[in-house]
Amino acid sequence: MTEHEDSAPGARRNHAAPVLDETAKRIIEQLQEDGRRSYAAIGKAVGLSEAAVRQRVQRLLETGVVQVVGVTDPMMLGFSRQAMIGVRCNGDLNRVADEVARLDGCEYVVITAGSFDLLVEVVAEDDERLLDILGSIRAVPDVVGTESFLYLKLRKQTYAWGTR
Repeated sequence: MTEHEDSAPGARRNHAAPVLDETAKRIIEQLQEDGRRSYAAIGKAVGLSEAAVRQRVQRLLETGVVQVVGVTDPMMLGFSRQAMIGVRCNGDLNRVADEVARLDGCEYVVITAGSFDLLVEVVAEDDERLLDILGSIRAVPDVVGTESFLYLKLRKQTYAWGTR
């Protein structure tokens, strides 16, 4: 794996993914099953010492291959409004996406192909906050239109898709 200077949680890297050996992939799969699993337990499962697993996990974190976070239910934490916002843009999509990604409340930003240039997942306390976030997105230069899709009920959320 290669090191990368941007290790902020949630930051997306704009470089080729590091080459992962089979052991790294097995470590990732262990963490996907249980992000709190001990280094000793992971080591036992993949055939490495606790110290070796600790080093490998640290490199996975530093390169942005892995994030270890507590996934929450926003509704249970007081965020009663969630939405996906489709954004249409003119100009440099990377610049617009970067500006939108810096906005508070925009939790997930992707550049897409199709009828929208960006998809932005938003988590807000209430409708008023959602309206503020939507206004902030629309104020970004080169944003020409938005369409909001309000979430009514979360039926599935998983991050255990394994490795390739």
